[in-house]
Amino acid sequence: MKLSKMKKEELELLSYKDITVMILEEKGPMKTLDLFNKIAKLLDLPESTVEKKIGDYYTTLSTDKNFLLLENGKWDLRSKHTSDKVLKAPDTDDEEEEEEEIEEKVEMDEDEEDYDNQISDEDDFDDGDDDLKDLVVLDEEELELEQ
Repeated sequence: MKLSKMKKEELELLSYKDITVMILEEKGPMKTLDLFNKIAKLLDLPESTVEKKIGDYYTTLSTDKNFLLLENGKWDLRSKHTSDKVLKAPDTDDEEEEEEEIEEKVEMDEDEEDYDNQISDEDDFDDGDDDLKDLVVLDEEELELEQ
């Protein structure tokens, strides 16, 4: 049944979601505000109600799986669109990208190894062993005997 032929009392029994489905079936894709204004006009809702409930209405559309937000910002019924379309950049090959990433990682690992190999015993590196050459380690028993 067309919305224009329905009585206001019949429309009031329907949810905004149900009315939206009917509008989208009749009119095709529409923007959020246009949809809600159409509902408000059908139900004779005051402008203040539209301003208060537009956020809730948008949330309903975005969380309900029956509706689909198109690239142009319009809502449509998901049932009118197929999901078997896969968008892919024309000259992009995922396998080549993965191979390049692996090669880059291997090159980075090799660079790290080279850096580690560059450090030699000849470098000026003070390990502090000279300060500890006179250090004597005592057991607890020896410590007690000295006291």
